[in-house]
Amino acid sequence: MRFASQHFAILGAGRSGLGAARLARLHGAEVTIFDEGDKAKQVEDFRCVLGQPARDLVVKLGDFDKVIISPGLDEHWPLPKKFTDAGVPLVGETEFAFQLTDMALAAITGTNGKSTCTELIATLFNGCGMKSVPCGNHGMSLSEVVASGVHYDVLALEISSFQLETIRDFRARASLWLNFAPDHLDRYPDMESYYKAKARIFENVTADDIAIVRAGESVSSGAAQRWTFSAYGAEADYTYRDGAFYHHGEKIGSARGLKLRGKHNMENVLAALMTGRVYGLQFADMLKAMESYEPPRHRCELVRTLHDREYINDSKATNLHALEACLRSQERPIVLIAGGKDKELDYSPLRSELNGQVRAMVLIGEIAQQLKQTFGDLLPCQCATDMADAVQQATALSQPGDAIILSPGTSSFDMYTGYAQRGEVFREAVAALN
Repeated sequence: MRFASQHFAILGAGRSGLGAARLARLHGAEVTIFDEGDKAKQVEDFRCVLGQPARDLVVKLGDFDKVIISPGLDEHWPLPKKFTDAGVPLVGETEFAFQLTDMALAAITGTNGKSTCTELIATLFNGCGMKSVPCGNHGMSLSEVVASGVHYDVLALEISSFQLETIRDFRARASLWLNFAPDHLDRYPDMESYYKAKARIFENVTADDIAIVRAGESVSSGAAQRWTFSAYGAEADYTYRDGAFYHHGEKIGSARGLKLRGKHNMENVLAALMTGRVYGLQFADMLKAMESYEPPRHRCELVRTLHDREYINDSKATNLHALEACLRSQERPIVLIAGGKDKELDYSPLRSELNGQVRAMVLIGEIAQQLKQTFGDLLPCQCATDMADAVQQATALSQPGDAIILSPGTSSFDMYTGYAQRGEVFREAVAALN
């Protein structure tokens, strides 16, 4: 009972917070959960302070031995500061769980592609006889996994900048940097702050660890051995071209049996193959295992083909880099549905990516008018009132042979509960076409 007679405050009543609460109690701590959101009922059987009482909270020295913060909260926000100002040691949920497990980790970060790569890694490990599960920022939180008592040979841990903000000793045998692009400027004061948070994935690595980094990325991988990958023609240790994967120029397998589409996804496959190699797996076995992988919904997902038009759901493209990746992966002319919440991002770099392949844009959400002003001189731009209207307008603007793509380039919270709901509404609107 490592934390017997200690009192822990858990900030956030979501999945990460509940996982941390269970894990802390499992090790003997008394636990209280704090969440400023107005919730109608208690969370499980934990002592909870929710809504206005949490906002009015006064913390005194000695009230708590530790405060564990969920990744959705910034440690500089008022609620966490009540604890740190009172001298309570603060630890992030991921760091807390890391300190309580000896399971091997493959940690995946990047602005885009994290979830797909994380799922691929878990798939290939399981298919090759090593028990794994996708977790962290995707699926179960690390605390949930550790608290479950189930042993995994390797955890495929998606780790976001929010989780990396509060690490101290965290490190992984294989640390993956998939890419970096502007995002989350509604959380960070500038790009440098966001970059520094993500780059902490390599902060504690040793010479025995492997850094798997997309070729051309300038991030320092610290003391780790650096392995690089590219599907876009850059010089790298691992490459993809013409439907095949290569290691130092030697073919190691084909993409023929995979269900994934686009070069950006081939980079996810490369990163997954490299991770498997860190743990001694064979290329042929890993590629065979990944043939069972079904691409996730809302990420370059082919919803329907109707009247020689492909309708593609890329609702998970919540930033400009993801939108650009989607456009580069397509071979058909495009009518693009874009827009959503105003995240204070600069969309003008997208102008050079259009290249005549995007024949028209239909714009939605808070930034519809802003995007129309940005791109209206290049191609037809129309604003829609909702998703059904956007799909109808995009269909009318399209021609046979086109792809009609929802790839918003920003988050969805102005209109929806998240990218998944936005994508489902798009799927419903497409299904209603005749």
